[in-house]
Amino acid sequence: MLVLLRSIVKEAKSVDEAIKLACSELEIDIEDAEIEVLDEGNKGILGFIGNKNAVVKVTEKLNIDNLVLDFLEPILQYMDIEAEIEIEQSEEEISVNLTGENIGLIIGKRGETLDALQYLLSLVINKNLDSYVRVILDASNYRKKRKETLVRLAKRVADKVARTRRNLTLEPMNSYERRIIHSTLQNHNYVVTESIGEEPNRKVVIRYKQGN
Repeated sequence: MLVLLRSIVKEAKSVDEAIKLACSELEIDIEDAEIEVLDEGNKGILGFIGNKNAVVKVTEKLNIDNLVLDFLEPILQYMDIEAEIEIEQSEEEISVNLTGENIGLIIGKRGETLDALQYLLSLVINKNLDSYVRVILDASNYRKKRKETLVRLAKRVADKVARTRRNLTLEPMNSYERRIIHSTLQNHNYVVTESIGEEPNRKVVIRYKQGN
């Protein structure tokens, strides 16, 4: 979904007047506009001989909130889910959290539906931006809770491997969840981690560190 931003060229006796006319016609505030002065114009001799109007090009700025809503609302409506959409933005990241009833339908098994929607939303947003931003789509803080669960799992399994000196393989996980396991145990004294297999069944193996 490529968003076509409206743009207009306007001329008037001054740059400021031309900008105001363009913003009025686009029905946007000046802070929501990208402004390019094509010709500053001049007042001519004695204010009327050889005078020339100013010309500006005004383009509406991309509204990330509208972009997110235009993508998610039809999907939620199709799935018959009533959800509140909370959007937070920074220069490097756009975070979207959904809350409401039946939100588990958006999450899916092991977060697979949520991951797919996050991937598509990221494509939509970054297609319309000059530089890449990270897009995080969450539902009822599922990702935070899932991360806490995986950190506890990693530590528990690592302790067992260290105690028994027997390697253990975890269930298949996506790349984001595997990174959590690797990151949690990267400085562990007695185990190392390794990903094996092919997507979507790639798994993390927690191995006993030889030499201990």
